[in-house]
Amino acid sequence: MTEPLALEGARTALVLVDLMDRIVALPLEPRKGTEVLMTCEELAAAFRSAGATVVLVRVERPSVAEQPPGSGLVAGLLKEGDIEIVKRTIGGFQGTGLDDRLRERGVATLVFGGIATNLGVESTARAAGDLGYELVFVEDAMTAFTAAEHEASVRLDFPRLGSVARASDVRFTAT
Repeated sequence: MTEPLALEGARTALVLVDLMDRIVALPLEPRKGTEVLMTCEELAAAFRSAGATVVLVRVERPSVAEQPPGSGLVAGLLKEGDIEIVKRTIGGFQGTGLDDRLRERGVATLVFGGIATNLGVESTARAAGDLGYELVFVEDAMTAFTAAEHEASVRLDFPRLGSVARASDVRFTAT
């Protein structure tokens, strides 16, 4: 893990992946989806207070007439001024316009949380890294289908892509 971060609100976005009722309710490890949701809600409130962008990414299955129940974002998560992205692949950048929307806002650093650590979060982060964003991963704002999958991403992959922190390490510089 890292020492406390000093993020610049105007140039930072929180990217929360797949916080949908049907995904939050799955059996997840090393922490429950509801625990991750609570941490992500706290982070989102702090980011909004700092003038930072909040991005909420959710998945829709392609080529189906109707999405399964629980496919919307958890109620109350999306607030005015947030960006909602609907993805149809594992990651949140392919075909969604997310990069353009972040660049329009001058965002250079992305802070990640969501479900599942090694799938939607990691895939979105890898694309972001390829696009030149600085990356921060909030370990306690993520979970996966198994603890081993979560740990592999957090301990092996994420430190090679950016910084790994805990929610309590996330701070903003004074403006």
